[in-house]
Amino acid sequence: MSVASIASVAASLFVLGIVLSIVLNINNFAIIAQKQFDNIQIFLVDEMQADDIARFKRKIENIPGVSKVDFESKDMAMEKLKDRWEDDAYLLEGLENPLQNSMIIELTNISLADEVVKQIQDDDYIDSISYYKDVIDKMLTISRIISTAGLAIILLLSIVSLFIIANTIKIALYARKREINIMKYIGATNWFIRWPFIIEGMTLGFLGAAIALGSVYVLYGFIFSKLSSEAYSLIGGYLLPISTIFDNIAIIFASMGIGIGVLGSLVSLRRYLKV
Repeated sequence: MSVASIASVAASLFVLGIVLSIVLNINNFAIIAQKQFDNIQIFLVDEMQADDIARFKRKIENIPGVSKVDFESKDMAMEKLKDRWEDDAYLLEGLENPLQNSMIIELTNISLADEVVKQIQDDDYIDSISYYKDVIDKMLTISRIISTAGLAIILLLSIVSLFIIANTIKIALYARKREINIMKYIGATNWFIRWPFIIEGMTLGFLGAAIALGSVYVLYGFIFSKLSSEAYSLIGGYLLPISTIFDNIAIIFASMGIGIGVLGSLVSLRRYLKV
């Protein structure tokens, strides 16, 4: 039963660690995006000529809330992509450029994106429009959904852990029932009897927390190293290093693991301390 107790605590806290890691990284990306991606990118139809591009650029510059407009040719976009891919840029060599010419619009405030888009979205020169406000909103919505679902799973697993630890302590109490009754009759206080079992529950919870913490550390470190490699630098660049979240997760795990262990012990002790 002790192994089952430790495993159940480890499982519930492992899920908590995964949920926390995902939510923290999504929120971090959203914060970075709100600061850095204050622009709209308009992809243009291929038929546009130089004069058309110049006129369209002037039109956008006159829209309130627009601070700057830059034209980016498909060749410039390809060079940026090659720079981003670094050593993997050779994969693009010899391929027909699939990218499009575009206008990159910098705004005085990203909150104005919807209004600016409304004023240009029906223009015949536009093939498609991309801006990050929708992406940020969707990411934060996903973060809330993951948080809610994760907390429900964690609550369920914590109750299971509590139940298993309580049964583990009950078995230990039953084995020492006569000894406990004798201690009660000769004047031992309830707290004197409780402490060894509370410490046992704390130990089971702490061991479960340690296993969960080690598992999360190894898994997160592996994922971080993979996504931070050259081929995934765009994604990995926004991941939080394990060192920035490890201390907080360790404190949460230790507190919850020990807390579940203590609660499980106290639940079991209530019955057996009635003489």
